[in-house]
Formats: sequence, C-alpha cells, structure tokens
Amino acid sequence: MPTICKPSVDVPEHVITMEETLKFAEETHHGKPQLPLALRLIRNTGVQKRHIVQPIEQTLRHPGLEQRNKTFETEAKKRCPKVIEEALAHADLTARDIDAIIFVSCTGFMMPSMTAWLINTMGFRTDTRQIPIAQLGCAAGGAAINRAHDFCTAYPSGNVLIVSCELCSLCYQPDDDNIGSLLSDGLFGDAVAATVVRGQGGTGMSLERNASYLIPHTEDWISYAVRPTGFHFQLDRRVPGTMQPLAPVLRDLAAGHGWDIANLDFYIIHAGGPRILADLSTYLGVDLHMFRHSSATLTQYGNIASAVVLDALRRLFEENTLTPHATGIIAGFGPGITAEMAIGRWHTTPTPTPTPRRHALPATL
Repeated sequence: MPTICKPSVDVPEHVITMEETLKFAEETHHGKPQLPLALRLIRNTGVQKRHIVQPIEQTLRHPGLEQRNKTFETEAKKRCPKVIEEALAHADLTARDIDAIIFVSCTGFMMPSMTAWLINTMGFRTDTRQIPIAQLGCAAGGAAINRAHDFCTAYPSGNVLIVSCELCSLCYQPDDDNIGSLLSDGLFGDAVAATVVRGQGGTGMSLERNASYLIPHTEDWISYAVRPTGFHFQLDRRVPGTMQPLAPVLRDLAAGHGWDIANLDFYIIHAGGPRILADLSTYLGVDLHMFRHSSATLTQYGNIASAVVLDALRRLFEENTLTPHATGIIAGFGPGITAEMAIGRWHTTPTPTPTPRRHALPATL
C-alpha cells in the first residue's frame, strides 16, 4: 500500500517577525481607514515570524513581474535540490527510483516546468512522469499527496516525489490596500518542501483512501487577479467560515472507511489561519491540541501555502510518538473552495533494500 515518507522542509534565511510586519504595515499604509482592522487581524493570526527569500527592504519594492519571476526561478533552482536529496534519503531511495515528480507552486511560473530542470540536473530517469500543479493554491499539498496515492495504486511498484516551492513574498503588491491583501501581507511565508510516496515499503503514513470536494459557487472567494504587475491575491470575507460545510465532508470520508473522525490518532490540517483549526475543533469534536503540528507551522513559518501539510507532517514524524496502525487524516484547503483529503494508518514495516530498476514502468495501465 502506498506510504508517504518523512518530508524535508527548508525555509529561507531572512526572517520577519510579527512586530516588524505590523511596523511596516503602519508605515506603508499610514492613514488608510482599513489599517486598524488589518492590524488587528494580523495580530490574531498568531504568526510570530515568517521566512522570506529576500531582505524585507527588497521585498517591499516591486521590480516588475519579469524580474520577480526570474527571482522565483533562481531561488527554486537554488533551494529545491537540498530538500529533494533529504526527502529521498528519508525514503531510502535514489533519484533513479522515482517514477513521477509532482511539482506544486502557486507563486511563480516556469515552462518547461521545474520538473524538467530537476530531471536534467539531479539524475532522475528521462522517462520520469512530470506532473506540475500550479492553480490549486494551498490545497495543492493535499492534492499532490492524493495524486501520488493514485499513481502508486495504479503502479504498485512505483515511487512518486512531491516538491512544493512556495515563495509567497514574491507576490507582495505594495499598492494593494484592501483588507484581504493587507491580511495576506502578514500571514504568508516562504518555504520549500519535498516528500516521497513509495508504492511499496517505507515508514510513514500508509495511504488508504483519498477524496476531493469543491464547495459549489465559491470559486471567487480565494483567487488571483492577474495584472501587469503580477498576481494580486483576493480573499473574500466569507472564507473563514468554510469549515462549517467542509467538516461534514471530512466526517463522511472517515465514516466511509469505518472510522470516527473525532477519534483518530493524528490530524495533519492545512492551517490557513487559526480560525480554521478552531472551527474544525468545534465541528468535528476534536481537541484543539490534536492540531498542534499545524498550529506550530502557522506560528513559526506563517501560511506557507501548499507546503503547510508537508511541514506539519514532518513535525509529526519528529515527535515520534505514534505506534503502528495509528489512524489519521491529511487535509488541505484552497481556492475553489477546494478540499483535498487522505486517510490512512501509521506504517513502520522496515524498508526493503531497493533493487536497481532496469526498465521503466509500463507506458499505460
């Protein structure tokens, strides 16, 4: 059964604290009537610090979309190889053992995809499948896990590498002063993460069932407006209330597997903000402490988009308290409004020594 192994996560060296964020917001948007509300919302996020790829003074300037996208490409190529090598080591595999690469990001654009550069640079086979996901935002971390699960179900001996590269600071728009934009300026951080889903063997969460759900007619609640200056984040004030309709979907997923959503052993949830975790705690009847890994990611790194679930899962691994067959769920939420969910058990079967692959997987099912 497919198993998601320990992720590797790396954050940039430049740090901005909540106090600095509030200071810069006051200086940049002084006198704006919406500023007091925005400052209060930023304080309520609980984000103590975030990591960004450029010094804050450089981040606050807009050099144009072309230069920003060049920076994304440069930073992605600089930062991805390290986390990939670590993720492969966690899975006891090499680049030659990988059959598909899923690359997710909503903060920069490359064509060919980053997957082509990775194959050419890091020793992956030339027949490795390339699966870039660019438009699912924060939900893409969960979607990547689910598509890897699907791939390994179709190809039981296959292995899938997931790479998330979210450089949210490169989407900062200094002239945007609506509440949603100001809140996002104090919420999102940068991170690169990677993990491997093994079709056989491995230690981690054995993936047993996955599902997707779209809340009807909410596609404009979280969105990008694409303008000459790049991506402009748009956030509807109704977004914080979306856990009420999504909680029953999570409950039904678990129930369809014979489980009670309120009595799982671990929960890896995308924390777009503290209210998401608080509402899920209420609607699912789950103690808020069970979301501690997601909460820690939010507090220490901010909302790192698709990388949130991978970082929270890393923290679960490092806590090292789970016993074999412990039950759990991974859930990512994002534009659409979309939910991507997976459930499974903790799996600790020793990993067999990988056999060098002489042939690619079948071209078709």
